[in-house]
Amino acid sequence: MIYLELFLTFFCIGLFTFGGGYAMLPLIQQEVARQGWLTDAQLVDFVAVSESTPGPFAVNIATYVGMQTGGGTENVLGGILGAICATLGVVLPSFIVILIVAKIYDAFKESKIVKGCMMGLKPAVIGLIGSAIVSMANTVLFADSFNVSVFGELQFYLSILIFAVMTLLSFKKVHPILIVCLSAVAGIVIGYALDLKV
Repeated sequence: MIYLELFLTFFCIGLFTFGGGYAMLPLIQQEVARQGWLTDAQLVDFVAVSESTPGPFAVNIATYVGMQTGGGTENVLGGILGAICATLGVVLPSFIVILIVAKIYDAFKESKIVKGCMMGLKPAVIGLIGSAIVSMANTVLFADSFNVSVFGELQFYLSILIFAVMTLLSFKKVHPILIVCLSAVAGIVIGYALDLKV
């Protein structure tokens, strides 16, 4: 049953991921691809929407994947049930772990083993986030495959330009809402321009 699969898949992802939503992304991508629930392009779209909508990234992406997998727009009730199952699955492990940690933290907060575990998790989280960045960039920039002809396409240079502008805006301390709005407008304009060119 798809709803139980969604719950269990996202429960395992939530249970074994430290470092927040971006650290979950490689696991989500791997599981979604393995199950055949979404294409890489659909997942990239969901990542963009999850990032630009209010709320935690992991909850947003779980909700979107659950909605699409559970029924999408063809079966709205199934989609809502899928969204609920996936969202509960990704949130429940953190909720349980926080309850347990809150109960026993005072007894173990000075433990060298606990401190060592926390120090060891930091590089792993950075690696997971880096993996997500490389994987998403590969899907966005080199969807068909990597070959020299990619450097002759307008989309490649537009993607690099947008990335450079957004990086510059983030260092200039521009408000994130303005960056999201500018990204949306740029994406719409460029998307229409590319469609007209084709």
